Amino acid sequence: MNTESFPIDLKALKPLALSSHATALTPEQKAILCENIQLCRDAIVFFTSLAGARGLSGHTGGAYDTVPEVLIVRALIDGGAPIVPIMYDEAGHRVATQYLLAVLDGHLPAEKLLHYREYDQGLPGHPEKGLTPGIQFSSGRLGHLWAFCNGVALANPGKSVVLLGSDGSQMEGDDAEAARLAAGQQLNVKVLIDDNNVTISGHPQNYMPGYDLTRTLSGCDLPTDTVMGEDLDALFAALIRAFSNQRPHVLVIKRPMAPGIVGAEGSIHAHEVLKPDIATAYLAPRRRNEKAIELIKAAKPAASPLTHRGSSGQGRNRDDFGKIINGLLDGLSPGQRLASVRVFDNDLEGSCGLHHIRKRHPEIFIKAGIMERGNFSAAAGFGGAPGRQGIYGTFSAFLEMCISEITMARLNFANVLAHFSHSGVDDMADNTCHFGINSMFADGGVRPSHAEDTTRLYFPVDQHQFAACVKRIYSDEGLRFVFSTRATVPDILDEKGQPLYQGKAFEPGKDDIVRDAGGGGYVMAFGEIVYRALDAVIRLNEAGVKVGLINKPTLNVYDEATMKLLVAAPFVLVAEGWNVKTGLGSRFGTELLKRGFRGRYANIGVFREGSGGLWQQIGYQGLDSAGIEKAVRALC
Repeated sequence: MNTESFPIDLKALKPLALSSHATALTPEQKAILCENIQLCRDAIVFFTSLAGARGLSGHTGGAYDTVPEVLIVRALIDGGAPIVPIMYDEAGHRVATQYLLAVLDGHLPAEKLLHYREYDQGLPGHPEKGLTPGIQFSSGRLGHLWAFCNGVALANPGKSVVLLGSDGSQMEGDDAEAARLAAGQQLNVKVLIDDNNVTISGHPQNYMPGYDLTRTLSGCDLPTDTVMGEDLDALFAALIRAFSNQRPHVLVIKRPMAPGIVGAEGSIHAHEVLKPDIATAYLAPRRRNEKAIELIKAAKPAASPLTHRGSSGQGRNRDDFGKIINGLLDGLSPGQRLASVRVFDNDLEGSCGLHHIRKRHPEIFIKAGIMERGNFSAAAGFGGAPGRQGIYGTFSAFLEMCISEITMARLNFANVLAHFSHSGVDDMADNTCHFGINSMFADGGVRPSHAEDTTRLYFPVDQHQFAACVKRIYSDEGLRFVFSTRATVPDILDEKGQPLYQGKAFEPGKDDIVRDAGGGGYVMAFGEIVYRALDAVIRLNEAGVKVGLINKPTLNVYDEATMKLLVAAPFVLVAEGWNVKTGLGSRFGTELLKRGFRGRYANIGVFREGSGGLWQQIGYQGLDSAGIEKAVRALC
């Protein structure tokens, strides 16, 4: 982007120091606070919407919402209140607040905000300590930070610790545990919960009747107040009460999401980045925003310049999952569906394709909120007898949160078909906390003494194999985990240029030779790495390096025909979009050695924290075509 300065003058923010002993805002203080709130909200709307217009996505609503309480707490700190000067926020998608504060505190130039979520700019979609100047904590997986703040409070006696919470994060069981510890130990944690009645998939008051934060938290014997967040006088008075002692206090701050933004207020879509037309209409009444509006209107998404030989088209597997399941459910009578299937959503129905099932078969759909662990166990419980199964969906990153539940589901011989989307690092501007790279942990069970282990991990390579896989395994017993990426994936082509997997049946446990090595070594890959590896293999063979490619869609079963082939090969490279320490490659070499392999072996995978961007993330990890080619040449 060719700009020289941030178009909204953040230096216009007026100094404001508030006493924690005051009983009310003065008219002058309130006027300054109102001006500062408007300035900060304008800035957040601008730079998040700019990223959205450039195709980088992002989040506007939550950060926009919490500006009043953030600025009041900031003013209380400036007024000498004994508060740890870190605005902890367990909703990592509100990172725009943290970046704005980093600018206001002099850690970042304002111009840096123009590069929100860009590759290699240090402003990813969730805050990461050590990556961005001024960012003093990492967050992003909901429900993880209150317990952390309890520890901060223990380490800082005499000072209040401020945690910005949300109604969504409070659904997580971790926060319930943290609430009990805070109450039991009387920890000086002030939890300011933005209760806007919005999560990604809807309005909690509608889909989760009885979910009331004030009632729930006061039941933990925590002092809990409720206040309207856009009433600055009431908000200030409530905050003063919260900081009047050194005990825990929860303030439930009610407001519609994105208050005052026409076309977004109260909408679930305001959680994401605002559309350009809504953002520019909001900014238009204030002349200082004219340049900002111009930049948003001029912004265009940047497509990946990369091309890959051996593949073509685009498949959206993560969305197709629900469509495929619908095709299977349509063949059952209403009574059969109700008796045999339940679908459990974790507030990510649109990301995992489950919204298609909700629309066509709402009677079997459970809109269960942000409760990954409990929902997985509920799915397992429903699928705890033959003829029944739970269907479950969430991001792959959150599979790590369910390992214990997966173990118990396995021990109970439960039938669960789980779709874990957003696997790996492809198109992951949300960055490290949302990397789904440790999914092999799901295959951590031991073999039962009286049965075979039926846990299976599947990562089909393209839309054709994905559909064939889901259809084939739908009725299998046990735990079946199917993975997909955030990004689209192309069809794999055969040597004649035709889709290799179109119309081809899926056989669980069987590997596929995409390209024969002709006596050379092999690259083994799965999922979104296969088409990149294929491009590398084509180029290497043209350069005289004999190398083949194997697609391994069933990750935790060893195809003995493939193993026999690889044992005789001069080298084997496993390339994957999962953790190089815990992924397939970390296991596969051992299995080859058991079978007598004496060639050269290497595995490459994700090994670095993220760096924002979209398609760039793969190359950053050395997993693009060039990185795979380099790794092969190192083995030759």
